[in-house]
Amino acid sequence: MSKQTKSLVFNMLGFLILFIAFRFIVATYTGFTSWQIPLAAFVVATILAPKFQVVKTSEGEKLFMKWFFIKGVKEIK
Repeated sequence: MSKQTKSLVFNMLGFLILFIAFRFIVATYTGFTSWQIPLAAFVVATILAPKFQVVKTSEGEKLFMKWFFIKGVKEIK
């Protein structure tokens, strides 16, 4: 699997896990109805999900992650 594909899969999994969790939390603990529930979950998951990106360096392609809860950018091996 290429690093670009890994980046895409990791971005989607991170978002999906947070979206589903926040959709149930918003539906349970707020007074939101119909379209407001997934919209609120989408916004929160978009902000809090980790971001993965492939960068071409002189040593080859490297996969990096940036997340709201971790200071700086971390290299993923």
